[in-house]
Amino acid sequence: MVESKHRVVSGQAFDEDARLDASVRPKRFDDFVGQSRVKENLKIAVEAARSRGEALDHVLLYGPPGLGKTTLAQILANEMGVGIKVSSGPLLEHKGDVTAVLMALGLREMFFLDEIHRLIPALEEILYPAMEDFRIDLIIGQGAGARIHPCQLQKFTLVGATTRAGLIMAPMRSRFGIVHRLDFYTPADLLEIVGRSAKILGIAMDDAGAEEIARRSRGTPRVANRLLRRVRDFAEVRAGGKITLSVAKEALHMLGVDDHGLDEIDRNLLLAIIQKYGGGPVGLNTLAASLSEEEDAIEEIYEPYLMQLGLLDRTQRGRVATALAYKHFGMDEPRKQPQLF
Repeated sequence: MVESKHRVVSGQAFDEDARLDASVRPKRFDDFVGQSRVKENLKIAVEAARSRGEALDHVLLYGPPGLGKTTLAQILANEMGVGIKVSSGPLLEHKGDVTAVLMALGLREMFFLDEIHRLIPALEEILYPAMEDFRIDLIIGQGAGARIHPCQLQKFTLVGATTRAGLIMAPMRSRFGIVHRLDFYTPADLLEIVGRSAKILGIAMDDAGAEEIARRSRGTPRVANRLLRRVRDFAEVRAGGKITLSVAKEALHMLGVDDHGLDEIDRNLLLAIIQKYGGGPVGLNTLAASLSEEEDAIEEIYEPYLMQLGLLDRTQRGRVATALAYKHFGMDEPRKQPQLF
């Protein structure tokens, strides 16, 4: 059986963590914590579109992974009262894939395209008239006898999400009427998210335990919910089921998550720059080979938070560990050699 290239969001999942993610995922703007500016702008756009009975303008959401791009897309569909179909750039390989999805969309429905920066150029060209004129051109026949048959689409909303907005071609980017960047969350927002998730999942937890989990969550709700589930497991097996400050600290220590939220890979990345390459600069491909990690994973998952903390710097010559990185590991920053003129 051929796997479908897209799906209609149903809230069901195949594994326990995915089911828990679906259960704690906000369904409305009022339940969504953080990203206040983005949320307010989207609420205004939704209310205006509903009052006019129109489809919402095309939306582009970008920022590091785990900050709520998919959640906001589903909230937009819920608030508009329409269906949403979901796919991602790497899954769409042929023109027929995109054409089938677009022709199946009903009036004002949404098409959420994750990792839109990985969409191949030939498929982007199909989306240009679809986004602008709600039309796709079907080629009927082959060779000299081929003819173009324009096919009108229902007015729909494309919601694109990406961690690499700079890789989206300018013609595509210009067709989005609503563009927003999602930033890392504050500890206060993460504390509210952890408390809300714990309540939904029925987890016994005191304020100090919640604060400890929120503080080490890398400014990311997805990480906060993942750590909450793992600490809950530890508490149920080793601590009578309740998450306290001491329980949270011990569980997070076992998970390898330090006081700044850095995990083993984060630390290995910084230590590789410091110990193997003298603090840098070191090229991304060299660093990826040294860590046996993909370059995209380093750029999209690990570096943004390390740069946010001021532990890593990107320069034209490569990655450099900052003075704060040396301080984090209790090391003395090497003295810089004097320049000779």
